[in-house]
Amino acid sequence: MSPVNSHVPHGQSTLRTVQVLGGGNAGSSAHVRSLAAGLVARGVRVTVCAPAEADFAYGFTVVGADHVHVPRSSDPVSVAALRTACAGADLVHAHGLHASFRAALALSGRRTPLVVTWHNHAHAEGPRAHLLRVLERRAVKSATVVLGTTSELVDRARHRGARDARLAAVALPRPRAAYEHPDRPRSKVRAELGATGRPLLLAVGSLDPHRGHELLLDAARAWRLANPVPLVVIAGEGPLRPLLQRRIEGEELPVRLVGRRDDVGELLAAADLALLPGSREARSVLAQEALHARVPLVAARTGGISELVGEAAELVPHRDAEAFAAAVLRLLGDPERRQALQDLGVRQAATWPTEDETVAQVLSVYDELTRSMPLGRR
Repeated sequence: MSPVNSHVPHGQSTLRTVQVLGGGNAGSSAHVRSLAAGLVARGVRVTVCAPAEADFAYGFTVVGADHVHVPRSSDPVSVAALRTACAGADLVHAHGLHASFRAALALSGRRTPLVVTWHNHAHAEGPRAHLLRVLERRAVKSATVVLGTTSELVDRARHRGARDARLAAVALPRPRAAYEHPDRPRSKVRAELGATGRPLLLAVGSLDPHRGHELLLDAARAWRLANPVPLVVIAGEGPLRPLLQRRIEGEELPVRLVGRRDDVGELLAAADLALLPGSREARSVLAQEALHARVPLVAARTGGISELVGEAAELVPHRDAEAFAAAVLRLLGDPERRQALQDLGVRQAATWPTEDETVAQVLSVYDELTRSMPLGRR
C-alpha cells in the first residue's frame, strides 16, 4: 500500500499527524497504537499525545511514533501543552469525546484539519447530561470530519451538528486469541479457577458501574439452582470491587473476582461462555475476541453490539437480569445452539475490517483533507 503522501511533489516533507488520546479505554488505546503503527509504516510522521501511563501500557513509541505526555485534564496547562504539541502538524486526529473537546480548544484559531473518532457511547444523567451535549456539540462542530464506529454514533454526531460524519469501523488490533499454553492446558486453568466439573462463564472489563457487573450478580442468583452450578469469573479491576465482593460473599453467589489479568487469552480458551452484561464500547473488545475464539457469547443489547455481532450471539434486553440469566441457562443446556453460534461467530468475524483496511480508510480521509494544502505547510 502506498504512503498517503504519494501525491506530494518531490522534496516536500511527509505528512505530520498528531493523534490525541484521553485516558482512553482498551479499545480506543489499542486502536491508536494500531493506527500509529500503520501510519509510520506508510511513511507518515506520528506524534501521540496521551498520558504517560498510556504509552507505557500500549507502546506507541515502540511502533515508531513520538509520544508527548499530555494529562487527560482540560485545564489551561494541559490544553496549552496540547496546543504546543500540535504546532506544525498537518492534521490532528482526536479519539474519544474528551480528547476531541481538548483538541478543539487547542486548535482554536488555527486552520489545521481536525478528524474526530467516536469509539464509545457516552452517557450522563441529570445536569451532567446537559454538559455532555455541550461537549459533544463543541467537539463535532470543530471537526472537519467525524468518524463514528457505529451507525448510531454517526447519527448522533450529525444530530449534534457535525458538518461531515462518516461510518468508520475499527479493527480489533491483534486479538488476544484464545489459546492453550503448553504449561497451562485448558483443564489446568479451569482447575485453578475452581471450575472442574462445572461450566465456566467469563466476563472481562473494569469494575465500573456501566459494565453491568451488578446485573451479572443478580443473574447469578438463578444460576445457583443449576446442576452443576456454573462458576462466573470476572477479570478486571475498578471502584466497584468492594461492593461486588460484599454481595458475592453475603449472597453466596458462584462468582469470583480475579482482578486484572494478563492471561485473558488462556481464560477465554478455558471458558464455556463469554458474558457481556453491559458496555458502552461501540465495538466491544471482549465480543470480538469471543467470536474470534469460537466462544459463544451472551450479551446485553447495548451500544453497537447488534451491529457488531449480528446473529452470532445471544442478545438480551439491556438491564434485564432475568432474561440474561435465562439465556445463559438455555445456552448451557443446548450444545447444538452453542455449536451454531461458534460457526456463526467465525463467519461474522470474517466480515470485520482488518487493521490494514482500517488504516487505509483513515489514510484516505487524511489524503482528502490535505491534498489541497498550500506548499508551505508540507
